[in-house]
Amino acid sequence: MRVASLLPSATEIVCALGAGDLLVGRSHECDNPSWVRDLPACSAPAFDVSVSSREIDNEVRRRLRAGEPLYNIHSDLIQQLQPDLILTQSHCEVCAVTPGDVERSGACVLGAQQLAVSASSLTDIFDSIRLIARALSLEQRGEDLILREQARLDAVRTRTASLPAPSVVMVEWTDPVFAMGNWGPELVEIANGNLLIGHKGEYSAAIPGEQLLDADPEFLIIAPCGYDLARSLRELPVLEQQPWWPRLRAVRTGNVAFADGNLFFNRSGMTVSRTAEIIAEILHGLTFPSTADTAASQWRWIDSGPARTASPLLASRA
Repeated sequence: MRVASLLPSATEIVCALGAGDLLVGRSHECDNPSWVRDLPACSAPAFDVSVSSREIDNEVRRRLRAGEPLYNIHSDLIQQLQPDLILTQSHCEVCAVTPGDVERSGACVLGAQQLAVSASSLTDIFDSIRLIARALSLEQRGEDLILREQARLDAVRTRTASLPAPSVVMVEWTDPVFAMGNWGPELVEIANGNLLIGHKGEYSAAIPGEQLLDADPEFLIIAPCGYDLARSLRELPVLEQQPWWPRLRAVRTGNVAFADGNLFFNRSGMTVSRTAEIIAEILHGLTFPSTADTAASQWRWIDSGPARTASPLLASRA
């Protein structure tokens, strides 16, 4: 079987199932595991995404109103690759390639199966694993993979259950501010945090900065959709320009963490258990030995850089 995955989380799942050798093409966003970058990229953004977060938001909204694509699909390349299975997503028009994008581009390959997954919760993510495993005739591997991920999430829940639950808000976009939804609130719950804005299973939503100030959480996690850690950190000046920013308790106490939203907080694939660990590290000062040496490239306190690994609240109680 030949597989073209136009969804980063689906690419991760295919590889986690031990079927990475079936991949013949990927989306421009597929980057995990790192070797998939060597595969032909079958898509590209339809506009300049190097501009400011406000400009990106404005252009996305304009294109959605006008019915213009957010992604360009390289239909000729997909035809040349002749995949038997094309993987996309149907959850969100914005975050990745949809079946409609493929159809409008003329990239449908005669005889190829198209499978679109959708995830607004952890249950949906596990169901996506099942769907992809079934399409690859790897059902038992799919069930085994789900059990391993659930066990890793349960380990985070067990380690944090007896600790105080600090309040937190997770921000998925900075200008305008979006509070994180979908499966993000479930991960906060697993890491024993008290999420003040955002609801599990619901889309992330724009909020006025004053609402964030009214909530005034102990911790803020900034993980913009599609941004790696370096790009996320570039959003700090954007937030610092807001009159409400210095008044936030998390800002005053140094409890603001920036994270790789692209790989962890916004991706419904094989990194969600690591995301729960990251949240536990931020809220409770815990460490997870298997990833301690890479944590600095995944998230960072804005006041003291990658060397800081324990939460300020934990340090003050020591």
